[in-house]
Amino acid sequence: MDDHALPSRAQVHTAPMAAIPARLLASWQRSEDYGVPLDEVQPVFTGTYDDESLFSECGREVLAELHSTLASEPVGLMLTDADGLVLNRLSGDHQLLQALDQVHLAPGFSYSERAAGTNGLGLALADRVPTLVRADDHYARSLCGYTCAAAPIFDPVTGRLEGAVNFTTWSDARSELLLALAQTAANSTANLMLARSHGHRPRRTARGQVFRIEPLRHAPETELELSGAWTDAVARAVEALRDGRIVAAVGERGSGRATLLAQAERQVGPRDRLLAVHAPEPHDVESWLSFWTPELAHPQTGFVICDTDQLPVAAAERLRELLISSRRRADSPGGASGGAPAQAGSAGASGAATRGATTSGSYAMSAERFDSIPAPLASLVDTVIQVPPLRERVADILPLADRLALRARGRRVDITPAAARALIDYAWPGNVAELASVMKEAAVRTDAIEARHLPPELLSRAEHLPRIKAFERDEMVRVLTRPGIAVEDAAAELGMSRATVYRKLALYGIRLP
Repeated sequence: MDDHALPSRAQVHTAPMAAIPARLLASWQRSEDYGVPLDEVQPVFTGTYDDESLFSECGREVLAELHSTLASEPVGLMLTDADGLVLNRLSGDHQLLQALDQVHLAPGFSYSERAAGTNGLGLALADRVPTLVRADDHYARSLCGYTCAAAPIFDPVTGRLEGAVNFTTWSDARSELLLALAQTAANSTANLMLARSHGHRPRRTARGQVFRIEPLRHAPETELELSGAWTDAVARAVEALRDGRIVAAVGERGSGRATLLAQAERQVGPRDRLLAVHAPEPHDVESWLSFWTPELAHPQTGFVICDTDQLPVAAAERLRELLISSRRRADSPGGASGGAPAQAGSAGASGAATRGATTSGSYAMSAERFDSIPAPLASLVDTVIQVPPLRERVADILPLADRLALRARGRRVDITPAAARALIDYAWPGNVAELASVMKEAAVRTDAIEARHLPPELLSRAEHLPRIKAFERDEMVRVLTRPGIAVEDAAAELGMSRATVYRKLALYGIRLP
């Protein structure tokens, strides 16, 4: 980085420029771009937050246990959400608590990088890795009297960033073990969340896998006539892509965001290859970028950049530069497009720089919410398409179930009326991805899917049951859905009276065929 391009904070840092980590410089530059004051931190006060979630519950317990062993130490223990909002704070040092109040490092205030500049928890959330920020490394001078160590916490089932634990102490205190302690607390919180997630399994990652680049094949949504909610969303994406706009598909996980974008890309113009690019682990950003971004120069390759809300901010900044430079090369005389002029559009200058009727490779992106896309990439987006969840597309459930069962079995699989009713009545929190898993598991067992071949939770309205009650519910469903079984026989097998069976059917909300 040239001296003239250095952030203002670098000019007053005590260390020589060569000794300042690139990651810290990048955070200072972002803080400056966000307009964070250099002298005094002015975090945003929200005042309201969700303290009833599984993440909050588990995080509070872990920090309370740690606090009981660190009550005499001058350290503040904090839990924050994914936006940097402080949810709770513990410390046995009243002098430290009073000092933290003065810089608003307290519940209800946001200490994200955007709100408070470079600090431990803000940088840990931005880069999604454990982070230690000492004294003079903070962006705002009012924070230079502290050292902060923070570690992000990810939901062990979904992989979603939930928040962070942050430990803050005086800048002159020993901090060698602070980061390790933060990492331990983050791991303990994730493990406790998993133990209380009602039997769900942790998200699996292939051994040695750090990211995925895979071809997007024709999915069921591509080949079926589906509901108006789906086809309207595809039509809006097609229109935007034909106009040369950059599209972001947002919606719940598993709802078909990448599939929708792939379908739209193929309608706009068939390509030799259409690739889905999945976010890497934070420490593998360089490998991730070097592996697939050279393909941006290939005019017949299209990209769907999936789950951009999982990208570290630093990776999003690098990717933005590469996307802009790739499109500029394609639009320049002698480029892949032969110098075709860029079209006018509704986006700002940054978006216009990447847009145009070119023959360069195309790209779109997906996320759960638009406001969770890192700012460097969000600024490129011209059109946002909301992908409806499966529960709002009830008419799509059975056509998709038929096709997914066919794919899993390799031949036609019948779905009985009772099983079809269970599929339609279920809310599908995991959307199409969950439906695909259910149909695969059922279809490999039979050529005629009955209610008994479906997971017990599809026949029950009860949610978030303790493990013992969930086991009892599952056993009741297993026994009562066997063909030809009478309630009296089921009661005898379950060791219950007939009245108890009916009472528990109502308790668990079990809907029998």
